[in-house]
Amino acid sequence: MRKYELEYEEKDIIANPAFRWEMEQKSSQPLSPCVEINGEMLPDVSGEEVEAWMIEKGLVTSSEVEPDAPIDSSCSPEQHEAQAEAKAQESADGKVVFLD
Repeated sequence: MRKYELEYEEKDIIANPAFRWEMEQKSSQPLSPCVEINGEMLPDVSGEEVEAWMIEKGLVTSSEVEPDAPIDSSCSPEQHEAQAEAKAQESADGKVVFLD
């Protein structure tokens, strides 16, 4: 979504069981990640599949810009740890921290 400068909301289904329940209800399955765009659920989908779907639906125009995160695999344990540290720091000092 950042590649196309689109606003999005990320819901952590591990930290918040209510988000997992919502995902399972909307997608009719327990696998993640799931992405909901304009009310349409894309269950158990990769970033490449989301991008292809958005291009097919005319929501974005194909871009040669390289994404800033892998779109064909999940985050590494190191990326998850960095995200957790950033969240902890954000809570500690009230500042938003972006990871590159």
